[in-house]
Amino acid sequence: MGQNLTGVWKANLEKSKLLGPAPKSIAVKIRHEDSDLLVAMLIIMSDGIEQRIEFTGPTNGAEVVNLVSGHQWRSRMQWVGDELMIESWVELGERKLHFRDFWFRSKDGQSLTMEHRDDDLRGQATSLDRV
Repeated sequence: MGQNLTGVWKANLEKSKLLGPAPKSIAVKIRHEDSDLLVAMLIIMSDGIEQRIEFTGPTNGAEVVNLVSGHQWRSRMQWVGDELMIESWVELGERKLHFRDFWFRSKDGQSLTMEHRDDDLRGQATSLDRV
């Protein structure tokens, strides 16, 4: 099992590699107790529009369904060494999207990286600092 990810995190946009238009800010609040994970994100776009994303589930690989921005996302979360892999599938109209996001903390626990690998956002990495 990996590290506890509980905390309030703010994106360091200069260290991040984001695909598409860069937001003004990203804040993430994580509650991680035993194998249960609750994530609440607030993304503020450059035009001031706010996007809130919340999801929850166990980190034991069991599949869950969350309602994210009005769409059903099937997800499973499991540890791969010290990294939490969050794999999700969603259908947006005709498009079927697949995400495989790896989350890991720095050795000092003061930063969190969310890195997409082998998915539809391949190459995107968000670097967050503990608030």
